[in-house]
Amino acid sequence: MLSEKQKLGKIMQLGAEITEVKDIDVLMERILREARMLVNADAGSIYIKEGNKLKFSYTQNDTLEKQMSSHKKLIYSIFTIPIDNRSISGYVANTGKTINIPDVYKLSSILPYTFNRSYDDISGYRTRSLLAFPLKTSRGEIIGVLQLINGKNVRDRIIPFLKKDHPLILYFANMAGVAIERAQMTRAMILRTIKMAELRDPNETGAHVNRVAAYAVIMYEAWAGSRNVPQNIIEKNRDVLRMAAMLHDVGKVAISDAILKKPAGLTDHERKAMVQHAIIGARLFSEQYSEFDEAAAVVALNHHEKWDGTGYPGHVNPYTGHPIQGYEKSDGTPLPKRGEEIPLFGRLVALADVFDALSSRRVYKEPWEEGHVLERMESYSGSHFDPELVKIFFENIDTIQNAAQRYPD
Repeated sequence: MLSEKQKLGKIMQLGAEITEVKDIDVLMERILREARMLVNADAGSIYIKEGNKLKFSYTQNDTLEKQMSSHKKLIYSIFTIPIDNRSISGYVANTGKTINIPDVYKLSSILPYTFNRSYDDISGYRTRSLLAFPLKTSRGEIIGVLQLINGKNVRDRIIPFLKKDHPLILYFANMAGVAIERAQMTRAMILRTIKMAELRDPNETGAHVNRVAAYAVIMYEAWAGSRNVPQNIIEKNRDVLRMAAMLHDVGKVAISDAILKKPAGLTDHERKAMVQHAIIGARLFSEQYSEFDEAAAVVALNHHEKWDGTGYPGHVNPYTGHPIQGYEKSDGTPLPKRGEEIPLFGRLVALADVFDALSSRRVYKEPWEEGHVLERMESYSGSHFDPELVKIFFENIDTIQNAAQRYPD
């Protein structure tokens, strides 16, 4: 456990670090993990305010995760609760007060709120102590609720949360609320860009790009974990990959409606025009001011490349549209990229994009049956997709399917 001085120093450090995280999903995971560490909590959840409701948006549980395979994520359902005094989190959001409960199973009957024990009954987990506090924006408006569960002492025994930690955790919560507000603004700007692309391509929806990004990050974490990539590098890459993956098809804004909305197969001429969306998408990020710009260009350019070299656009300079010198065919067209010539982020998004396309309704098809989708994904190993990533995909299919439920069409 951290000393008071260490906690204060940690909070000051975290204040600077969490402002660097741009993606809202990555940020919530980071905030919850750090808040739990500050007070040595076994578990916790974040609720985000949406209108007059709270959306259960993220959760962690050390006890349950230790029972899972290495690099696996906790699977959970998304739900909403009303902002009123009947639930613990609803009460915190409604009143702005902090609640510290030594044992949720011994709540006084005179209190307006009750503890919902259904999750405990389903999971076999036993919630005891609970600390819930509001997350506020820079204007002091409540943006969500952070709930910490089962404080632990140095011997990992469950204890009530200490009241002396309240000022520190509330100070951290204020920084976290402002960071969430900024991340929500970033996500909103990206989704507005997606809506612009959706005007041209009805398949390019906010739900689709959120799913593709979520799948790509799940696979990246498993890939990086198997290689013992340092956690700080994983954190940074998850953030930029999550946002870059959402913009993988943004170049379609420059493609004709007659091609994008055609319900039948494309002609050779139309296919050549469609190839340009990958190049145009990368070109949109030609002025690279950050690692996000670089990652977005890489994803846009490479997410249609195939492991066996039959994808597009190949070794092309997106800013000139010409083949890279030394990588031209005899006819002047670019040589294809194959294998690890395709950047990792491109390989990840390629797999995520195809999986979601097969699983979803399109103007030209109904969603495929799940078993058929998985058979096709396996058959693409070594041809369309990196075989190692296909293996990781199947090892994490339950987590991927759970992520799909968070972003329904």
